Amino acid sequence: MKISAVPYVAFKALRRNRMRTILTALGIVIGVAAVITMVGLGQGASSEVQEQVNRLGQNVVLVFPGARQLGGVSIGGGSANTLTIEDAHAIRDEIPEVVAASPEVRSQRVLVYGNRNWHTRIYGQSADYLQIRQWPVESGRMFTEEEVERAALVAVVGQTVVDELFEGSDPIGETVRVRGLPIEIIGVLSRKGMSLMGSVQDDIMIIPYTTGFQRVSGRSHAMVINVQVYDEQSMVIAQQKITDLLRERHRLAPYQEDDFTVQTQEDVAEAATETSRIMTWLLASIAGVSLFVGGIGIMNVMLVSVTERTREVGLRLAVGARSPDVLLQFLIEAVVLCLLGGIGGILLGVLATEVIATYAGWPALFSTEAMIVAVGVSAAVGVFFGFYPAWKASRLDPIVALRTE
Repeated sequence: MKISAVPYVAFKALRRNRMRTILTALGIVIGVAAVITMVGLGQGASSEVQEQVNRLGQNVVLVFPGARQLGGVSIGGGSANTLTIEDAHAIRDEIPEVVAASPEVRSQRVLVYGNRNWHTRIYGQSADYLQIRQWPVESGRMFTEEEVERAALVAVVGQTVVDELFEGSDPIGETVRVRGLPIEIIGVLSRKGMSLMGSVQDDIMIIPYTTGFQRVSGRSHAMVINVQVYDEQSMVIAQQKITDLLRERHRLAPYQEDDFTVQTQEDVAEAATETSRIMTWLLASIAGVSLFVGGIGIMNVMLVSVTERTREVGLRLAVGARSPDVLLQFLIEAVVLCLLGGIGGILLGVLATEVIATYAGWPALFSTEAMIVAVGVSAAVGVFFGFYPAWKASRLDPIVALRTE
């Protein structure tokens, strides 16, 4: 048999049992579709995480307090009262690479306006906070440094607060009450969307940190210090200088651990994307199990096919076909089955990803590399699981095969 005729014979054999061919390829279709869907959603999630990290601002360094000890047990990072307003001022004034610094205090309170109320997050920040976060004001203005110094009862609010309390009308100049305090709305923030933790960033009120510390939260220490440096190249230098400065201010001995944590924007992005990356590989690995099961199904069907076509194989061997020809024929059949399943799996995976992304609101990002790898893996599955049935067919004795009923 000519080598060029082998693919034709293989395709003809597959067409002879079309339903079995379709059902056999279905296992590969499902496996590849699952991998494409999981990888697409995983990469989309990584992209969304990176975008949300970028929303933190430009060239941002975050300083968190350390862990508090209770009965010799650490309660967790950020629970200690180790950061002060003076720390934020020192970072801003003493480190040349720093452009701005904002001590942050947070609380959750009910805002009351007329006969409406809304429970939201209230952030106490400096006048530089919106510059640090690269968060523009849509209408009105941000409070000034002078208003911060005198703990003025003024605030800027997010779009969610505007929608819930003012039903979309202009809130500039209106007064809301927080724990009985009359706070004037002087600005409305542009819409920001979801945060890294999944919360709605627009559901927020921002007031001067002095007002937050003295009149709203009752706290005396900062929960975070938001820092902006001049450029990306200065972030690592600024991170080290902030660490050295705070160790000196907190009078920590060389053998004592930091009672704070300094993270750059890249650190936050790396931690977030690493988690997303691990989940992507985990889901893809689970989906890969179905691809493996599909390969076992192909081996099983090919073994059945060899048994059914024993006389056919014996006849070919008797009229001059060589064992490598028979091996190649059955191997091509297995590879074609897997390639058809791979192509069908890509189409189904893209469709499934689009449907999930649309109805569940999850981000999705298709990868050409993942599709190429999926086709390559399909071919490899065909070779791996199809080799044994093909080898078994090629080893048949022509005389014994021709006697088979």
